[in-house]
Amino acid sequence: MHCSLYIYYRVNGNFLPFQQASARLMAEVHEKLRITGRLLQRRDDAQTWMEIYEPVTDAAALQQLLAEGVAGDPCWQGVSRHEEWFVPLPAEMSQPIA
Repeated sequence: MHCSLYIYYRVNGNFLPFQQASARLMAEVHEKLRITGRLLQRRDDAQTWMEIYEPVTDAAALQQLLAEGVAGDPCWQGVSRHEEWFVPLPAEMSQPIA
């Protein structure tokens, strides 16, 4: 079963280094795992960002690659990245309620 990974974090006022670091990380994920990431910014708070990775079939490989990428980039030092994992609803729950 595939899953989706949502990572949110706060960046400081200098957005460019974080945008570049996120782009590098997403490019590496795509190159090695063929997962396309998306970067979003919170609508009412420009400093809260979210990376979305989906569909993920090997969660352990993605977590390891992201951890290595973050650890190897000084831009991420002191930034708390929060992961949230989601899976599709079971078939019996995804049917409309009559």
